[in-house]
Amino acid sequence: MSVLGGCEEKNKTPVLDERVCPNCGDEVEVFTIKGRLIDDFACACGYVFHKEEQIIPNGRLTG
Repeated sequence: MSVLGGCEEKNKTPVLDERVCPNCGDEVEVFTIKGRLIDDFACACGYVFHKEEQIIPNGRLTG
């Protein structure tokens, strides 16, 4: 493993985040990478936060 490997891996590790449901106002725990949702997450009221495409450095989208 290189010295810089840890820096790159940090950007690939999902982060626990909270989003406010626009439907009911409750907080929903979601996982993000660089601020973008990595999967669909549902609120107890039924509202769904949809997965967001990940942006990679060379400009392509991954999904």
